[in-house]
This record gives sequence, structure tokens and C-alpha cells, in this order.
Amino acid sequence: MRILFAGSPAIAVPTFELLAGTRDVVGVLTNPDSAKGRGKHVEPTDVAAAAERINLERMDRDLPAIPVIKAERLAAETRELVTALNPDILVVVAYGRIFGPKFLALFPKGGINLHPSLLPKYRGCAPIPAAILNRDTATGLSVQRLALEMDAGDLLAVERLPLDGSETTDSLSAVAAEKGAALVASVLDSIAAGTDRPIPQDNGAATFCEMLKKEDGHLDWSAGAEVLDARIRAFSPWPGAFTTHGSLKLNVLEAHPYRGFAGSARADSVPGTVLGVDKAAGILVQTGDGLLALRRLQYETKKPLDWRSFLNGARDFIGSRLGSDSQSK
Repeated sequence: MRILFAGSPAIAVPTFELLAGTRDVVGVLTNPDSAKGRGKHVEPTDVAAAAERINLERMDRDLPAIPVIKAERLAAETRELVTALNPDILVVVAYGRIFGPKFLALFPKGGINLHPSLLPKYRGCAPIPAAILNRDTATGLSVQRLALEMDAGDLLAVERLPLDGSETTDSLSAVAAEKGAALVASVLDSIAAGTDRPIPQDNGAATFCEMLKKEDGHLDWSAGAEVLDARIRAFSPWPGAFTTHGSLKLNVLEAHPYRGFAGSARADSVPGTVLGVDKAAGILVQTGDGLLALRRLQYETKKPLDWRSFLNGARDFIGSRLGSDSQSK
């Protein structure tokens, strides 16, 4: 089968790399280059960068380059470019756009999409953070037929992923990316062999997750330690969890609920109060329910530090109250 691969971020790269090396990928559809980082340098998407590298390798082996389409919209001009590639099937991993009927009609064998949740749970654009935020004990991967309604297509394969409560969005995305590549490849094999058996989703059981916003990372210390831990992990790497120390924005990069005995803790401590340290666990902060041990922190514009190094440069930190500045943002 002639495959058009559509994807943009890092989670899509392992699937693209596997298919480019083992299947007939006739083109790549990805988002346009965009400004990234503090320097706002214009860079290609992760998938486009992978395609550039793979095309250099193909050139060394006297193989033709895989065409890359960087489309602002899936309008007539883009459809003409896709039609010229004569694809049989569309394979999508985190492309980030809805495909309309005119576009899907270009593929005789339709399209499939890898979604990192146990559909119909967590339809939408942020299923991995959603599973962490809700402290689920498992999530998964679903390969579905593309449908006009987002994430509502028939299921072709599902793989369950157990969670132990230590995952971040970054680490869980890496697992989903690697395991998802193999799952997509197996589905393509079943479609080619005519052995695929689509299973309709239970739309009545569907749940949805929304796009994350920068302000979602703000930590409310009146929440419990378990809730705050989940938020810090879910928002790593973006939008990042943050609070304030005085007038300074403070990013909380790593923390965990404190399980030990804190002799300095008091039941009437105000949430956000920095109570002290545990030499094994980190900096102890009172929450609305229990203590949170901070492990890695970063003042805005400064480099990330482990908690011991951080305290060396923040000697007024113990006894302060985090998040008390009204200018939190």
C-alpha cells in the first residue's frame, strides 16, 4: 500500500521512521515551520526534521526522497499535491487538524489514526495529560479508522498501558510513541491482508479532554499533595507547573507527595508554606492535604536546579509562603 503519513510533533516520529524504513511511504504531510524556543528561531516540525534526515540517508542509497508537504490548510492546492502522490491510505499520528470529506476521499483505503488513550475515553487533543491528571491506573493506545467526527472512528487495535503514578507527559509520550509505531504497523498489515475487523466505539461512553492552556500550570496550594503531584507530572514539559516565591515566578519541575515524618509540620500551617527539608525527600511544602516534597526547581530565566543547589541561592526560602504574590501568572 502507498502511504501518506500525516504528523507533526515528536510523538509521531517513531511511527514515521518505522514506516519509512519498512513500508511504501509516498509522502509526508506536516505543519509549516514555526518559531520555537526563547530565540524564536523558525524550525521544522519534528516529523519534517525526521524526513530531512531520512531523505539524506535515502540519497546515500540512491533512493528517491520522500516528498514533504507543509500545508497551512487542506484546501484544493494541498489536495492536488496529495493526489499527485497517488496514495492508497492515510496514516495519522498527532497531525492536529481535522480531515474533511474531500480530503479523505483521496484515499481508496481510507485512513487510520493512532490515539494515545483507550477510546472512547479521552477523545481530543490532550489524552496523555488527562490520564495523569485523573490519576488513572492505566491508559492505552487505540488505532482507529478516520471518521469525520474527531476520534470517533471504528477501532482496529487497542493496547493497554499500566500506570504506576510516576509518569510525566513527557515520559508517557515516549512510551506511547514507541509502542504505537508497532501497533500501527500491525494494523497496516491486517488491512493489506484483508483481516482487519473494525469495532464501533461506544459513543455513549465517550469522554473528552481539552487543549491545555499556559495558565493551567499555575499551582493552587490549597489542593492536596496527590493532586498537585499529578498536575506537575501532567504539565511536564508543557505548559509547566509554576507558582511564585515573592515576586518571582518559580517553576516546579519535579516533586512528589511526602510519605515520611516531618517534625516541623503543623496541622494549622497555611497551604504554600515552606516548612523545611527532608534530606532524602526534598523541600517540604504544606498543601491543602499533606506535604509535597519539591525535588527540582527553576526561577524564571534561571537554569533548573536540584533542591539542594536551589536552596544555596535562595536562603530566604524556608519559612516563606509560595503563591502568596497576587501577581501570579
